Amino acid sequence: MTDIPSSDTLPAPGGRLLLDQAVTPVRIAVLTISDTRDHDSDTSGAILAERIAAASHVCVDKAIVPDAVDAIRAQVTRWIASGTVDAILTTGGTGLTGRDVTPEALEPLFDKRIDGFSVIFHTVSYQTIGLSTLQSRATAGIINGVFVFCLPGSNGAVRDGWDKVIRWQLDSRHRPCNLVELMPRLLEV
Repeated sequence: MTDIPSSDTLPAPGGRLLLDQAVTPVRIAVLTISDTRDHDSDTSGAILAERIAAASHVCVDKAIVPDAVDAIRAQVTRWIASGTVDAILTTGGTGLTGRDVTPEALEPLFDKRIDGFSVIFHTVSYQTIGLSTLQSRATAGIINGVFVFCLPGSNGAVRDGWDKVIRWQLDSRHRPCNLVELMPRLLEV
């Protein structure tokens, strides 16, 4: 039997959206990790900020740091300590070269890894760029109750990551489940 959406739902990747509910805005910060990009050339960070706003969320801050473990950790921990962010999206530094250190900077800080993110990201990335997805170490986790998603630095990768994965899990209307409904319980002991 086929699941036919009713007039109050809309098909969505991995589930459906409940259209009769309002979106719960998520406060999201965007961190571009690059030795070469600045405000004018940060196209991947701009794409994320635009998509965050279009999805009825709030881009609370946007920053650029160099490919350096200490700089990455400092910005992420500042945002988390501020209490003003629910999620952080990073772009850049997930590749295989010596300067790509985003996973090394952030994975040790994860209280919990979101292992499925990497699997799903690579699945959708493969549909776009084929085997080149092997060159990415996209990762995600939770640090002190804040979701952290680490995406590659290319425009295509941030589009795939947001449009096909993150957007849906940060939409409170997504069913059968979403990450927003877990937010009040992330710091439970």
